[in-house]
Amino acid sequence: MSLIAAIRQLSALVLVLTLSTAIHAQPEPSDAQRQAATEVAESLRYGHYADVSLGKAWSREAFQRYLDVLDGQRAYLTQADVDEFRDLERRLDDVLYDGDLEPVFALHSRYQQRLESRLNWILDRLDEGLNYTYDDDDRLELDRDEAPWAESQAELDELWHKRLKNAALSQILNDLDDEQVIDNLRQRYEGQLSRVRQTNSEDIFGLFMAAMTSTIDPHTEYMSPRQGESFDIQMRLSLEGIGALLQSEGEYVKVSSLVPGGPAERAGVLEPADRIIAVGQDDEEEMVNVIGMRLDEVVDLIRGPKGSVVRLDVVPAQAVDMTRSRVVEITRDTVNLEDQAASSEVVEIRRDGRDHRVGVIKIPTFYVDFDAWQAGEDEYRSTTRDVAREVESLKEQGVDGIVLDLRNNGGGALQEANSLIGLFIDRGPTVQVRDARGRISLYGDTESGSLYEGPLGVLVNRLSASASEIFAGAIQDYGRGLVLGNRTFGKGTVQTIDDLSHGQVKLTRAKFYRISGESTQHRGVEPDIVFPSLLDPEIIGESALDNALEWDTVRAVQYRNYGEPWRYLEELSAQHRERVESHPNFIYLESQAELARELREEQTSVSLNREQRQREMEELESRQLGLENDRRRALGLDLLDDWVDARGEDQEESEPAERAKLLESAEVLLDYTLLSERR
Repeated sequence: MSLIAAIRQLSALVLVLTLSTAIHAQPEPSDAQRQAATEVAESLRYGHYADVSLGKAWSREAFQRYLDVLDGQRAYLTQADVDEFRDLERRLDDVLYDGDLEPVFALHSRYQQRLESRLNWILDRLDEGLNYTYDDDDRLELDRDEAPWAESQAELDELWHKRLKNAALSQILNDLDDEQVIDNLRQRYEGQLSRVRQTNSEDIFGLFMAAMTSTIDPHTEYMSPRQGESFDIQMRLSLEGIGALLQSEGEYVKVSSLVPGGPAERAGVLEPADRIIAVGQDDEEEMVNVIGMRLDEVVDLIRGPKGSVVRLDVVPAQAVDMTRSRVVEITRDTVNLEDQAASSEVVEIRRDGRDHRVGVIKIPTFYVDFDAWQAGEDEYRSTTRDVAREVESLKEQGVDGIVLDLRNNGGGALQEANSLIGLFIDRGPTVQVRDARGRISLYGDTESGSLYEGPLGVLVNRLSASASEIFAGAIQDYGRGLVLGNRTFGKGTVQTIDDLSHGQVKLTRAKFYRISGESTQHRGVEPDIVFPSLLDPEIIGESALDNALEWDTVRAVQYRNYGEPWRYLEELSAQHRERVESHPNFIYLESQAELARELREEQTSVSLNREQRQREMEELESRQLGLENDRRRALGLDLLDDWVDARGEDQEESEPAERAKLLESAEVLLDYTLLSERR
């Protein structure tokens, strides 16, 4: 027995001797938390947009949700553990109303005991040297959220032998020797054990409340005093950070979206659905493994002073095996108004021996300088004012049409979406907002005249949300222009933040509706002309979130039609398909999207046989590299030896797919313009 193993065995003995003391030392709920629980219950019942009933049916759902938050992969608790606390399934409504938090703290205590015990079990295996062979036919199931609870600890031991074997094999396939593998895994699990032992009462209460509020809808949540400082669990890192929205997904931290104009977007090294597995600072050689780390702790590691560099070990969204990570560097910075300001360019298109010019205005977000506006300053910055300036400039250049690029625009100030619509219509309603009592407020443009009356296109994608969807929906309903790209995110709800005696609660209070009466919630805005996309609606968007409120309708309001673009959609779609089917970038997008769908449906487990795993990994990478090089060959670009290298390519040189979409939107708008002129 090694010295380390002997010490660990002695520590385990001491742990057994002091177990009763440790149990009594578990965190207990505070009076402030009990009071906050009752306040949240009242807020959900009387303040939420939906008709919330915290009864016995809700208790069953909430109990399951709490188990999912604690042990979503069924890796620590057994069926007996769950059954012991089964009475909570019938009375979680009373627990919340009465602030009787001891039972849910007790369940968390059981989970934490199992978790600590399992982490010590893993560390014991590492001390013994693993001694795995990788020549059998075992496979590890990747997603166990629907798996039954284990009947015994022995059953969980078998699962964890496979998990540990997989973790080791992933690193072996990354050309690490046995000593490095064990050191890396020990650092991962010792770090996780250290963090688990620091769990406090606020952590437990936060997890419980997250489970309770998320049974209602994904945007309603309790925020602890600490979380309130960062606004929500997805932690917007725009202040002295990298400018990204992050979220937890199992043991991993995933990039949800990038802040327009932020450091990460400018660097071009992160994409939605990428997973971050380690974080390092520019002045430290070692990187901290963040697998299994809490989201707020990962956020703290990524944040830092403006101008400093953070290193991220990232597994690309398209990668199946965790061995395919790459280290990227991002210089931390703040995101200011200039970074998010609207900007324009002119795209030239050659048709029938004649040059045509289409203006494109990029709108990263709907912003307004509230301080300057409230102070009554004449020259305050806003989306509408900046876009108006760009429109005037494009008109002076004699463009044949204008495309407004709202891709990745997650929304912002509702007043700006409303006033921006007014640049392109001559007075009229823009959006309806219905509150919990069914009362509808109508917003609209009250100024006569419009700034631009020519051909108009709106380019959107799956990450266009909220105010972007209001704008695109209004332009489509009015027949004022074409909506191009992909179905939008589908966030059609309005949240407010209310202070509690301890923390805050963010509540969904209202829903947006288009002037046609259709909600933007859940379904988003369907484009008139659809572009290929790698953003999978199965994993990104409102419809991919648990308990998202449903789509519905209200009565349409009266509004005029400015045109009938739907009359031309069949011909426009045919011309669009002809270009897409022959364009290397779009062919690549279609092929990659099909491959991603195939993997999602078929890749439910990974092999623990080294040769088989290597073959599977090489086959996948060969397919991905083949698709990338087919694209590059057609564009006359240098071929790559490794598909991961494509992420770091010069964007202008390779004319990536996103640029191709912008150019195609200009082509479609020109088609529309020419068709309209002929008729």
